[in-house]
Amino acid sequence: MERHRFGVGEYKYFARPLPPLVEALRAHAYPPLAAIANRWMAALGRDTRFPPALDAFLAVCAAHGQTEPTPLLLRYGPGGYNCLHRDLYGEVAFPLQVAAVLTPPQAYSGGELLFVEQRPRAQSVGHAVRPGRGELVVFATRDRPVRGARGFSRGQMRHGVSRLHSGRRLTLGVIFHDAR
Repeated sequence: MERHRFGVGEYKYFARPLPPLVEALRAHAYPPLAAIANRWMAALGRDTRFPPALDAFLAVCAAHGQTEPTPLLLRYGPGGYNCLHRDLYGEVAFPLQVAAVLTPPQAYSGGELLFVEQRPRAQSVGHAVRPGRGELVVFATRDRPVRGARGFSRGQMRHGVSRLHSGRRLTLGVIFHDAR
């Protein structure tokens, strides 16, 4: 992470074939999230629609030259953090992703998941989340619909991890679109 100025810690992307548990989680979580993603696209007035099955969506990614899997493990130790960012790896991007903290929360201090939403014509809003071990957090990859007085607008999102004060933290990140 440090050499790219992404933060302090370690990340490793899985190669194909993905570990069976990661593959199953990705395939199982995608269909209900695709339904939400399609409602978001409609609310934002976008023509993009996502197929109901992950295999069909990955075929769309492949047609755009995006064939590298994106699920990853992230490790942080004392002083570790992840800068606010978006996980975009090419022209095709799924608007939702999942994080699962694999370490019990009592094993570390700090290290909250951070979400910052830049609202149209307003100040940014931040949220810190401290999920329990094995809990899944679903969040926006790039932006989300925000209801306003004149309908929906785009709330731009970034995510990261606050600095760990002590202990170690391991997280599984499940991104649904493949990378170039």
